[in-house]
Amino acid sequence: MNTALWIIAGVVATGFVAGGAALLLLPKEKYRALGANQHWVDDFGGSHLKAIGTLKLIGAIGLVLPAAVGVAPLLVPIAACGLMLFMAGAATIRLRRSEWGYLGGDIVFIALFAFLAWGRFALQPFA
Repeated sequence: MNTALWIIAGVVATGFVAGGAALLLLPKEKYRALGANQHWVDDFGGSHLKAIGTLKLIGAIGLVLPAAVGVAPLLVPIAACGLMLFMAGAATIRLRRSEWGYLGGDIVFIALFAFLAWGRFALQPFA
């Protein structure tokens, strides 16, 4: 179970680092042009997008770094809970915009973060 939790955390952290870095480094128009599912950026200003990118990066770091260096590993499931709330906000935007297909992806992320939080709080907590 420990290996599965590490793999899930690593994969989603990598994705969130890439997404957060793209939000921080690219202008809004270029980020929107990355894919068909990026229309949500029209609802936010540039500084909001930078804040979202920063939250994605901090959350991704929180999923891996505390346990990897052995400092405050309790932060790992807390980061998973925070990212679960973050993705609930993303799902709300998708719901408001009637983007039903993309809402499914957000729900998958919510489930993955819930599993990570449960796994690190109850199943395989760090010693």
